[in-house]
Amino acid sequence: MPDAQHPKVEIAPPETWVDRYGDYLYGYAMSRLRNPDLAADCVQDTFMAGIKAFERFDGSRDIKFWLRGIMRNKIVDQIRKSIKEKKVDIDTEDEAILESFWYKYTGIATTNPDPWQFNPRKAYDNTEFWVVFETCIDQVKEPARQAFVLRVLEDQTTEEVCKAMDISANYLWVLLHRARAQLKIALEASWTGKDVK
Repeated sequence: MPDAQHPKVEIAPPETWVDRYGDYLYGYAMSRLRNPDLAADCVQDTFMAGIKAFERFDGSRDIKFWLRGIMRNKIVDQIRKSIKEKKVDIDTEDEAILESFWYKYTGIATTNPDPWQFNPRKAYDNTEFWVVFETCIDQVKEPARQAFVLRVLEDQTTEEVCKAMDISANYLWVLLHRARAQLKIALEASWTGKDVK
């Protein structure tokens, strides 16, 4: 019998998952993949994997979040697959950073972003901020966006991201630096209503 500290949650049977969790999971996949077909495939793969693993579900957490955990792996698989299909090329600006003496010596790029035009820490808990964030992450160019999604949003380790993208740790750092800089510009422009250069 479940105790007061760890109550059992209601376990929704698999035949109800599409109605109960389909929209939520599709929205989650779209926020990461930005491709309706891939997001739909990801939801389907998640449900199939969930049905296969359902007998191992212990009911200790809401099944919606259990399915989301399965989906996170499917999202990483989709990103890995799309990276393999269109091989990542280092562009000229990235080459310049990687080739600079200071970067080779320290592993740190010398370009530092300007101060923020608003306080992102205060906006973090604001629901409106996350709506703006979803739009802005779309403006980050590939492969920097994929690196950011895997490393920051999906919390993959550096080693896991480097393996998935077939890149070095140094190049991953460059991509993350680039993604954060592009995201900062897009967020400031959207949040403050001013074009920030």
